[in-house]
Amino acid sequence: MRASRLLSVLLLLQNRGRMTADELAAELEVSVRTVYRDIEALSAAGVPVYADRGRAGGYQLVDGYRTRLTGLTEEEARSLSLAGLPVAAAELGLGTVLAAAQLKLYAALPAELRDRAGQVAQRFFLDVPGWFRGIESLPQLAEIARAVWESRRITTRYRRWDNSEVDRVLEPLGLILKAGNWYLAARANSGTRTYRVSRIDRLQLGEIFTRPADFDLAGYWREWSEQFERRMYPRVAVVRLSRLGRDLVPFYLGAVGARALRECRDEPDEDGWLRVELPVEPGAPALGELLRFGPELQVLEPADLRAEVAAAVARMGATYG
Repeated sequence: MRASRLLSVLLLLQNRGRMTADELAAELEVSVRTVYRDIEALSAAGVPVYADRGRAGGYQLVDGYRTRLTGLTEEEARSLSLAGLPVAAAELGLGTVLAAAQLKLYAALPAELRDRAGQVAQRFFLDVPGWFRGIESLPQLAEIARAVWESRRITTRYRRWDNSEVDRVLEPLGLILKAGNWYLAARANSGTRTYRVSRIDRLQLGEIFTRPADFDLAGYWREWSEQFERRMYPRVAVVRLSRLGRDLVPFYLGAVGARALRECRDEPDEDGWLRVELPVEPGAPALGELLRFGPELQVLEPADLRAEVAAAVARMGATYG
């Protein structure tokens, strides 16, 4: 553990130049006293590190000194695919591993390329979850990730959407982060299915299984998402939308509504209203979705949905009359 930390101190000084003891301690998540001991150990090992005193001081390496001790461990190499998702990496138990891997990669780059790589990190940031939502923090996620890495079966109790519980033996094939929520693609007796990680309880690791060589996680997720969308939006409402209504579609109906707008081939009429076919949920949710638009949307078909909206608007008018 200490050897790994000493290498991290060395690579930090090599990549960033002068750093104070407080900065090193914050970066390594250790005490300042530990940093002092680590610097002494590096000096005793012949590493030319020295300290500048004063407010602008800190530790740095003698100009021109570079180490080539930058080989990646297996865990660090695995973590690199999460380089743009530090929060997700931390949730999977790979936060410190990813940081170490990035340090080693930066240290191996020539100075010019290292500066350019640093500029990218300063200018672009990927924030995955939607507004007012964070990434799910799940205590069992790291253990599930371990099962995925090691191709080990898990025995668990799963809570379904109706809150009923069922015991499952699963062969975990991959984890997906979607809009701040974690999902597990896993094989069971009934085939490969998708499980919401927050509904997985009483996790127990089992024996190693043979992972299917032809399983494509990205392809599986695309197909599953399309099927899920068709189940969620089995009806089509033919509506008229004002200019403002069309602007509201992405906010009220998300990607499904936005795609319906893009695929619409009609032209707005002389008053600016556009006829659009919108996928909607079954039952009461569809009514709520359409009422959000207020006077900026008019339902044309189907007749029963049009009647439901009209009746709801009449009740609202009576309430405020």
